[in-house]
Amino acid sequence: MKSEHKLFKGKTLAILSGGGDTPAINSSIESIRNRASMLGFKVYGIRKGWKGLLGDGDIVDLSHQPYDGIYGGTALLSSRTNPFPSKKNPENRVPQILQNIKRYKIDVLVTIGGDDTNGAAKRLYETEGIPVIGFPKTIDNDLRTHSMHTFEGKSIEAVLCPGFPSAAKGMMEFTARLKTTAESHSRIMVVEVMGRDAGWLTGTTVFGGAELALVPEFEMTKERKDFFMETVKETYLSSPKKSLIIAVSEGVRWWDDAKGKVDMVYASSELDEYGHPRFGGISGVIASEIYAKTGIDARAQISGYYPRSGECRNYDRRLTMTLADKVVDLLLREEYGQMPVMNKVVPYQELEEFHTTSIDMGQIGNCPLASDYYDVDSFTFTPAYHDFLKLVLGKPHFLSFDAEFPVVVPEK
Repeated sequence: MKSEHKLFKGKTLAILSGGGDTPAINSSIESIRNRASMLGFKVYGIRKGWKGLLGDGDIVDLSHQPYDGIYGGTALLSSRTNPFPSKKNPENRVPQILQNIKRYKIDVLVTIGGDDTNGAAKRLYETEGIPVIGFPKTIDNDLRTHSMHTFEGKSIEAVLCPGFPSAAKGMMEFTARLKTTAESHSRIMVVEVMGRDAGWLTGTTVFGGAELALVPEFEMTKERKDFFMETVKETYLSSPKKSLIIAVSEGVRWWDDAKGKVDMVYASSELDEYGHPRFGGISGVIASEIYAKTGIDARAQISGYYPRSGECRNYDRRLTMTLADKVVDLLLREEYGQMPVMNKVVPYQELEEFHTTSIDMGQIGNCPLASDYYDVDSFTFTPAYHDFLKLVLGKPHFLSFDAEFPVVVPEK
């Protein structure tokens, strides 16, 4: 007999996004909303992350509303609010959240975020029994998704997280544009890229023409810094156009001659509610030291929020849809406390639900750049990482001015 009602008619699913924005969050929200609606859910949006479940609540109805998933960022807004007590805010806000979940009759909660946002959701699921499903999000690509990448017969644990593909394409284009000014002035350009603990995004600059890179996974001790300076000078002098682009992660641990230790550069020492400081400025320190130690003109360029900004690119668009398909599977089986992920890194055409799986939200954590992807001795990314990028970005993209002009010698 034909059913007159959708499976989850009368139920409400709410979506929130927390932490840093990415170009793929709106696409994630739209994809989850569309699939939940087809199952019969009324779909709410919780504004400003966990903050939207405090006080009287800040909830909007996404059901039967137009939603632009190509526009970057998050229309639901975001915050770094932590429901649980922290050093910055010792108040336990869980009772407020539970009260609003009950008041707004929310049956299932989908949290779009990284380790902090989804970690809080997991705790609510375990301690309070709130049905939650996590959805991955980060431009740093350091959220452990257990996605495997096969290169030359070897399986490498990689990460494939919504937000990263769009940011990666942006950084490729950003770096490619800097090539022309670096060449025009025979300069070294030190490009600073977001990445507190991992160098995944920093590596994407190689597809834009960066030749050397520093990542947080490997500390720059005094000995390594001295060797790096030698490598920089040699690479610059051997370049045909006497120019060089070096990419550095904002979280690079750099030897401080004055302090006599490896340290980080902070834009602000103030901590957020998850205990994270704000980094920024390492590129300026490195550029200044390159000039001081080699005499080569070096300038710093901070990419800042650029990779977080702009539209959702095609790979990300399809990736969010594919993972939302897996959310449907989790909803149908009422398997909560899980996060959908790709079980392998695949090209655009193979982004399909049969390549997905789900992992326990308690197993997310942070995933550093695999050692197979970075050559610590040459300060370069390996062919394995180039292959990983090729699956996500396609071919490298940067222009090259190849003309060689004959040198004029004055007549005697």
